[in-house]
Amino acid sequence: MALYRTLYYGDMTVGVGGRVTIPQEIRDDLGIGDGDLMTVRVEESPDGTRQMVMWRAKEQRDEGED
Repeated sequence: MALYRTLYYGDMTVGVGGRVTIPQEIRDDLGIGDGDLMTVRVEESPDGTRQMVMWRAKEQRDEGED
């Protein structure tokens, strides 16, 4: 099992349609830009606690692709 060190911790507000804004500092550090594809995973612990983990997908769509 991989162990990770926490680099950022913060709050995001859920907006209209369930949209969230990733803080600029995190987008810059991870190289996330407009139109980038993100992968999301929901994990559940044995006690039923859930968390969402997301990362920049390895495969990115081409500019202008719909």
